[in-house]
Amino acid sequence: MGIHYFKEDVAFPDLKRRIINAWIKKVIDSEGKICGNLSFIFCSDDYLLEINRKYLNHDYLTDVITFDYVNGNVIEGDIFLSIDRIKENSKEYNTTFKSELERILIHGVLHLLGYKDKSKADKDLMTFKEDIYLNVLNI
Repeated sequence: MGIHYFKEDVAFPDLKRRIINAWIKKVIDSEGKICGNLSFIFCSDDYLLEINRKYLNHDYLTDVITFDYVNGNVIEGDIFLSIDRIKENSKEYNTTFKSELERILIHGVLHLLGYKDKSKADKDLMTFKEDIYLNVLNI
């Protein structure tokens, strides 16, 4: 059990893993769940686009894809993150790469916790939760 980090066709981003791990576990605990095995896989746009096409039948770029293996209250899954998309988003939203990476990390975790982002109301709630938990990290 635990949080693991992998990379495919990119370099590992600069992460303080112990701090990030403690933060993610705190978020999961605060939602009344248990942290099981989580894998964060950093990759390129091309790599994630191929996953999007192959497994989800979507033909577009995205910053994160989450595969949910949640079993009851135990939160488990694989979270693929496009470093290319996160860099682009940080420019678009006028924030740092580090801040955008942290937002996308917790966004993937929130999906495993059952939060959705397809409707406006769901997206607003997801962003609200991201902001709360990002503030917890930055205390």
